[in-house]
Amino acid sequence: MRVLDLSGLPHRPIEAHGSRGFSVGAFGISADAHLVAVTLAPGGTIGRHPAVARQLLVVLSGEAEVSGAELVVRRLGPGEAAVWEPGEVHETRSPRGMTAMIVEGDLDIGAPGEQVDPGDV
Repeated sequence: MRVLDLSGLPHRPIEAHGSRGFSVGAFGISADAHLVAVTLAPGGTIGRHPAVARQLLVVLSGEAEVSGAELVVRRLGPGEAAVWEPGEVHETRSPRGMTAMIVEGDLDIGAPGEQVDPGDV
């Protein structure tokens, strides 16, 4: 077993799409998906852009304000997540700052309460 300190990942700032206070740390990658740790500084924004593939944003700490194609803003806290479909234009903001994990790629994400992986039987 390895224990990873996500705060110790090297991060690089991202300014594309009008983003500010946004940085990304590479975490994992496969042929089908990649996983990154992200931080948004207080008042930070991941600017509106289309999702390249299905994208899952999981809030680990802080608070996110997310919107998709319909422009309805939803607040997310730790343990909550947003899913955007391929091509869906979306944006994430954080008035007080946030740490999150983003998984993007060929993901099978079930409906709320649905068990995607039944485990060993």
